[in-house]
Amino acid sequence: MSHTSQSEMGSVTSLWQYPVKSMMGEELNAAEVTGRGLLGDRSYALVDSSDGKVATAKNPRKWPRFVDFRATFIEPARAAAKIPPVRIALPDGTTVTSDQGDLNQILSQALNREVILCAAQRGAVSAEEYWPDMEGLDHRDTVTDFTLPEGTFFDCATVHLLTTATLDRLRELYPQGRFEVRRFRPNIVVQLASGENGFAENAWVGHTLAIGDQVSLSITGPCGRCVMTTLGQGDLASDPGILRTAAQYNQTNIGVYAAVVRGGTIRRGDPVRIE
Repeated sequence: MSHTSQSEMGSVTSLWQYPVKSMMGEELNAAEVTGRGLLGDRSYALVDSSDGKVATAKNPRKWPRFVDFRATFIEPARAAAKIPPVRIALPDGTTVTSDQGDLNQILSQALNREVILCAAQRGAVSAEEYWPDMEGLDHRDTVTDFTLPEGTFFDCATVHLLTTATLDRLRELYPQGRFEVRRFRPNIVVQLASGENGFAENAWVGHTLAIGDQVSLSITGPCGRCVMTTLGQGDLASDPGILRTAAQYNQTNIGVYAAVVRGGTIRRGDPVRIE
């Protein structure tokens, strides 16, 4: 397919999948994009045995240190195959796999709550979100329930994109903050060719993005952020200023959500065009 360079606005600088909801994920060189997002993304979640709700770092009082768990697939997810087992690294360095008989016991002990690792299945499940006491948010200092899209462990949409231009702009607005990709958990990070900085994705809403020569995504709306962006993880400190900056300058939005129009393979370095 030939495209003029004018319509090319950037390229894929990194790709990410998160095999277990709310845990740290893994960076990929290439990914298969299906109707329900990147193949393997948010395939699993922990479910609280007491109330049947999905465990999420969006409610950090109930699930502290959840983002310090890291999940990776034992082998790559393949389209026709069953979702592969995952390996989970606990904050204390212990590693377990989803094949282990005592997995739920070990995770429950680490989280101090009884949990079960589940694969996404039919039917809708709900989770809880804590809203910090901060100006510009929909709620303040309260916990709300939300329902995840039917048959998935996604909060909202199946694909999340972010530009380096937005991260650069946020760093300018709040230089003390560490605006790193892992705070925002995108699937696709786009580097703009122009080198501009600013909330570039805002202008994409309602448009279609073509990535590489196969994949087409419809940009459905901005990605409203939550308390999760402020949490400490690994060597990143807890920082409410991250969310406050987004609230102050971009209606709490960082990045955009997308629906898959046409699936296929995407690779790091692939050109990104707006259609």
